[in-house]
Amino acid sequence: VKKINIFCFGFGQVAKNFVYNLNKTYDVNLAITSRDKTQKKKIYGINYISYHFLDDSFDRDILKKIKNYDYILVSIPPKNGIDIVIKNFQETLEILKSNWITYLSATSVYGDHNGEWVDENSKVNPLTENGKSRLNAEKMWINIAKKKNLPIQIFRLSGIYSQERNILEKIKSGSHQIINKPNHFFSRIHVEDISNVLKITLDSKYIKPGEIYNLSDDYPCSNIEIANYAYEMMKVSKPKMIEINEIKNEMLRNFYKDSKKVSNKKIKEVFSYKLKFPTYKKGLGRIYDHFI
Repeated sequence: VKKINIFCFGFGQVAKNFVYNLNKTYDVNLAITSRDKTQKKKIYGINYISYHFLDDSFDRDILKKIKNYDYILVSIPPKNGIDIVIKNFQETLEILKSNWITYLSATSVYGDHNGEWVDENSKVNPLTENGKSRLNAEKMWINIAKKKNLPIQIFRLSGIYSQERNILEKIKSGSHQIINKPNHFFSRIHVEDISNVLKITLDSKYIKPGEIYNLSDDYPCSNIEIANYAYEMMKVSKPKMIEINEIKNEMLRNFYKDSKKVSNKKIKEVFSYKLKFPTYKKGLGRIYDHFI
């Protein structure tokens, strides 16, 4: 079995699912960062080290040890408009002999396109602080990629859902709200499709420094449409809809500033990838089957 050395800055649902996927094919040598103190841990039968990294405080061992890893996944969001991985590790990253550095961004960089389609060449005009920070972080990564000819690629992720985090879970726990904004388009992507695409890009023939890809499924739609489907699936009666101006959570309110359909043509063409979950119906169907 071929060995793979991967270092993950951040270890949320995407990074975990990616490592799970890699572990089916490779002998995985893993290290990650987390906010907790440095410690040895185990996941999917893999023994790994979790290094402390929070804002500007980090375990200095990272500077030495990261040189042993050929593949680097960055999934930590920017802080106050700055990419904290670049802020703290730029010099180290620039001299690494990495095969693959992947930065996970978000489609919030596009801003609002009035429900129209966007692709990787569309105008970026983020309206939210999150979107502006993401765009700034992307520019920092692209700058290093071009300056040092490093194998850095950027994936703009749509709304992620998974077996652990999805609308059915929220309905079950009673925490789901239906926001009354019809004809407001969102795109989404199942975490397994993200992992599958990332795995394909490990092949060095795909690496183009500074290249950007969208990750979304084939069917952008309103959250009301998904809610109708999910409540019916769960055989639960729908709660009263909430108006936009009644939303207390600022992050959720911001979420409804952008309406767009995110095109996935590029990942299909470049990687010849066929989505495992091309629509929310496919994804939720699978989640429901494993739900009980």
